Parts: sequence; structure tokens; C-alpha cells
Amino acid sequence: MLIRDALLPEFDHETATTRKVLERVPEDKLDWTPHPKSWNTATLASHVANIPSWVKETLSRDSIDIGDPDGPKPEPNITSRKELLERFDRNVSAARAALAAAENETFMEPWSLLNGGQKMMTLPKVAVLRSWVFNHSVHHRAQLAMYLRLNNIPVPSIYGPSADENPF
Repeated sequence: MLIRDALLPEFDHETATTRKVLERVPEDKLDWTPHPKSWNTATLASHVANIPSWVKETLSRDSIDIGDPDGPKPEPNITSRKELLERFDRNVSAARAALAAAENETFMEPWSLLNGGQKMMTLPKVAVLRSWVFNHSVHHRAQLAMYLRLNNIPVPSIYGPSADENPF
């Protein structure tokens, strides 16, 4: 079995669910934050929309240095729901294409996270995708769902019914 054939259904399911959450981000609450230590809604939603771009970066590179001032930078915070969804859709499309084209050998190659040239961790690319990309996205999607709840915006069904939506 090809690794991509195991990852693609999960990727499709999770990104469809994430899009449902992003569709509900309120434009009038982009500056809202639940706590002084928390990101505001625009920053968190932008991060969620950017995470799928990490799939292509992970598969096409051997490392990323988060301490490199000349390294890749995330796109700026969104300013509208339309911009948010367009960015997410663009990143999902590129990520899905990269996943669909990857061979088993690529998934097993080592990938390293660096900070200022110092190696922080090295994992096979498939493990990076599952933990630092897929799981990371789910984590922040859950945070964003809580932002919705705290602003009295209906939370979509994610892994089953929410208090606002029952798909069964």
C-alpha cells in the first residue's frame, strides 16, 4: 500500500471539517481574544488557513529553520472571511496535490526542525505530516471552535454532534 493512499482520506476529511469551522469565523470579531495570552481571532484563523501549506514544504524540503530571518514567513493575517477561505482552499489544493504525488520513499526521508541552525528534532516526513501538520491543525481548529462558542456563534459538528448541530 502507498502511504499517500492512507493519508489522503484523512486529509480530505479533516480539511473539509476545518473549512466548516473557518466558514463561521466572524468578520466583526477578528480582533477578539479570549485572554491576554491568546492570539486574536484573525491570527488564529490565519494560522489554521496556513497550516496546510506545510504539507508541500515538508515533502519538498529536508528541514526548516524557524530561527532563520531569511527563511519562509507565514502569510499576513487575514482581514476578511473571503480572504481566509480563499487562502485555506489554495493551501489545501496545493497540499493535496503534493500528497497525491509523493512516493513512499519521500514519506520515509528524514525531516528536521532547526532553530538558528540548531537541530531541534528529526522525524520521518510521514511522522511530521501526522503530528506537526495534521494534528497541529486539529489542535488549532479546536481552539478556533472555542472562540466561536465564546462568541455565541454556532459550532459545527466536528467528530459528532455539537450543541448546535447534529448531523445524525
